[in-house]
Amino acid sequence: MPEGDVVWLTARRLHEALAGRPLTRAQFRVPRLATADLRGRTVLEVVSRGKHLLIRVEGGLTIHTHLLMEGRWLIRPAGPPPRDHRVRLVLANAERQAVGQSLGLVELLRTAEEDAAVGHLGPDLLDPGWDGDLAARAVARLEEQPERAIGEALLDQTRLAGIGNVYKAEILFLRGVHPWTPVAGVRDLPALVELAHRLLDANKERHGHITTGNLGRGQEHWVYGRAGRPCRRCGTRIERASQASGVGDRTAFWCPRCQPAR
Repeated sequence: MPEGDVVWLTARRLHEALAGRPLTRAQFRVPRLATADLRGRTVLEVVSRGKHLLIRVEGGLTIHTHLLMEGRWLIRPAGPPPRDHRVRLVLANAERQAVGQSLGLVELLRTAEEDAAVGHLGPDLLDPGWDGDLAARAVARLEEQPERAIGEALLDQTRLAGIGNVYKAEILFLRGVHPWTPVAGVRDLPALVELAHRLLDANKERHGHITTGNLGRGQEHWVYGRAGRPCRRCGTRIERASQASGVGDRTAFWCPRCQPAR
């Protein structure tokens, strides 16, 4: 599933392609919205909220989409709409065309009612107004479930929004925290939240999640995807195991020496 920085970049590219221009095409290829017609309405802005995308359109309407596991948006020059069974939504103006493939969610709602779709989310790590207050709210949300494993809690978008499995593994390694440590047992939870914000913010304008500072192929991560290989810090074999999350089990990666179980 794309992480918050990928969704942020997708929102920016959609905004650049669509905002400020009237729609010449708005094809919803999902049954319940097949008759919706937004042609002639100007796209006002495109923003991300955690892993959700909100395309706000003139007339107080918002197109809400979520990529889930396989979704993606393609930006192309204006032209005939694509014939592809994976396409769920096509938005176009006189110059550009945005094609949403394999989107996990497509809905049309009133902008004033966006909270019905995204109000359950915790603080967005890439909120443009991120500050100490938002960070404190994220910490408080995590602390509401003190016995929950921190690796599971970080993937819960109602605690804080934007972290996926890659960042979960890397954040916990960098903070020296075992994935099954209870939230209450995490030393300096505010520092962990602030690290999460810094990592997503550092990567939001590029493809790929670089957490080591090394852009070399295969050198991007400390532990994610490196099970059975030596830890870059201490040489200990990286471990992996399945860990629960709200959207099904995910694989946890950790170094037993750098992230000891307590």
